[in-house]
Amino acid sequence: MSVPQEKPQSNALPMAIVAGLFFILGFATWLNGSLMPYLKQILQLSPFQASLILFSFYIAVTFTALPSAAVIRKVGYKSGMALGMATMMVAGLLFIPAAKTQFFPLFLFAQLVMGAGQTLLQTAVNPYVVRIGPEESAAARISIMGILNKGAGVVAPIVFTALILSGFSDTSAGELSSSQIDAMADALVYPYLGMALFIGFLGFAVKKSPLPELESEAEEGENKGHIKEALAHPNLALGVLALFFYVAVEVIAGDTIGTFALSLGVENYSVMTSYTMGCMVIGYILGIVLIPRFVSQQMALTVSAVLGILLSLGVVLGDNNSFAIANALSFILGDAQFPDTLILIAFLGLANAIVWPAVFPLALSGMGKLTSVGSALLVMGISGGAFGPLFWGLASGSSMGQQGGYIVMLPCYAFILFYAVKGCKMRSWN
Repeated sequence: MSVPQEKPQSNALPMAIVAGLFFILGFATWLNGSLMPYLKQILQLSPFQASLILFSFYIAVTFTALPSAAVIRKVGYKSGMALGMATMMVAGLLFIPAAKTQFFPLFLFAQLVMGAGQTLLQTAVNPYVVRIGPEESAAARISIMGILNKGAGVVAPIVFTALILSGFSDTSAGELSSSQIDAMADALVYPYLGMALFIGFLGFAVKKSPLPELESEAEEGENKGHIKEALAHPNLALGVLALFFYVAVEVIAGDTIGTFALSLGVENYSVMTSYTMGCMVIGYILGIVLIPRFVSQQMALTVSAVLGILLSLGVVLGDNNSFAIANALSFILGDAQFPDTLILIAFLGLANAIVWPAVFPLALSGMGKLTSVGSALLVMGISGGAFGPLFWGLASGSSMGQQGGYIVMLPCYAFILFYAVKGCKMRSWN
């Protein structure tokens, strides 16, 4: 008599839930690209002040990443996701009094809370991508989640423009009247209320979902003891720096393009982030097709860094009155007339797309039992998103202006190039 074998449980529903969470993470993150120039107008901010909108969001990663891991060890991964989304809901609700009072520090605090909630959700959801399916197909799942995350970056500015900016015209030209400022501030209330309630509902649904719980791999004390040992590996330590600089340029390209477009008088400034994210999605797809069949991870990283350097130079030295690229791409852009410099910033999405998927495995190569600690350290490289726009804002406030401010990307891509050529091969500091 044969014993009936238990049918393996399908991972389809858990993966669908995780995919939805990655889309939400991307939506809330890349909404900043539209929010930054919008608040710059309403609150009449300098480029440096506007950069604080991004700084307050991304700096949360620096001081909440390790506490988030501690929270998840205590409450579990699924409850950690729900708590992360509850925190994001609170952040969304904080935008309502911020909009009503037009008080800049309250906007910054709301951004800080949103970043903390995102960090907790990311810390909880990322391990599912690797561990919820076969290990040999983890890279494919990571790429799919990346496409969803950046795809949300294409959608978010379009939704922001449709819900918030659609009732206003000629906001990109000249000074706004007090009545226009009040109307634009009030337009934030209902969309952020709706987003907060939606995220809160999803958090409750995730808590009640059949998502399986994951076991923690290591105790806190063990992880702390391994951090120093992990950083003794140059390919990991330099990889953390490479990701720091990568996220810095990724956020500069994705989230400052709207503010720069506003300074050039471009009417559709709030959707510019969509173009950068669209290029990133194309880059992800190219990476899936080309790596490792045709090019190695190291070669792809080298090409990305060189392309980033060339595009950065093109932005800094380009002519804001030239529309040659837009005219050449009219079959894609239609009637949209964007200066060459803006399109070159969007093209940085192509240069940036491959960096994270390439650096992560190169940095973890040969780490063995230190892989999980090394992975946590690499994730902390996201804090580069706080400082890249800050330095761009500082440079923009100088005589170089906003266009010249993009020169801060050059040393970032130069370090990524160094990592691709030499840093990822280093196994000793000697």
